[in-house]
Amino acid sequence: MRLQAYDHVMIARDKDRIKGKGLVDALCDDFKEIHGDKAFGDDPSMLCGCGVIEGHSVMIIAQVKGVNTQDNVHKNFGMNQPEGFRKAIRCVKLANKLRIPIVSIVDTPGAYPGIGAEERGQHSAIAHCLLAFAQASVPIVTIVLSEGGSGGALALSIANHIIMFEHAVYSILSPEGFASILYKDASKSKEVAELMGLTSYDLHKAEFIDEIVDESVSMQEAIKTCKNMCVHQLKTLKTKSSEWLIAQKQAKFRKIGSDYGI
Repeated sequence: MRLQAYDHVMIARDKDRIKGKGLVDALCDDFKEIHGDKAFGDDPSMLCGCGVIEGHSVMIIAQVKGVNTQDNVHKNFGMNQPEGFRKAIRCVKLANKLRIPIVSIVDTPGAYPGIGAEERGQHSAIAHCLLAFAQASVPIVTIVLSEGGSGGALALSIANHIIMFEHAVYSILSPEGFASILYKDASKSKEVAELMGLTSYDLHKAEFIDEIVDESVSMQEAIKTCKNMCVHQLKTLKTKSSEWLIAQKQAKFRKIGSDYGI
């Protein structure tokens, strides 16, 4: 039986689905976390640090949700604050300095839209994060794990190669938000989900993403497949020059913009 688009949304949001921290632990043989944005504080919903994946030293930048209600409150349900994006920028710069690839993990319903976040420069933090990823001269591999919502997800997705889990979703905003704008009725979210083209199949066909991780097997096997894809790309992209890596990203996203009249 073919799943509907909104079925993928519900699977991506499942409380028992693996979270960003779990994927980092599964991918990395070793990981040392980096805290703080050197300006205001630390955002626990953005996990950053240096790791090793199959012998490859990498910079990990991962959006993380909580594993229970208390942890979700602590991590703001995966909605990053400006400090999280600034921490990510700090780590992109460090990766450039150390000449190590970046592996980013996307799992957020969107950047936090609260008054405090806006007062502390949420919009500029996201914009500068986009710029940092676009200008990074080291390989970037992005993994869309579950929810990829709005600019908060895109901020970590200006990558040379994008891997997406089969039941993950990636869109300009949530189906509920889209339905509220289009129909003034959030209850029509199931209908608009079909229009949004937010599934891995839709996005692979449209060439927004490069590979899909099969989830018809166990999650453990799916994670192993994801790791193999990631390692293959690290090996391939590390042979490329800085100029090639930047030009490839520019061409990739300019094509997307051109194809969709952006």
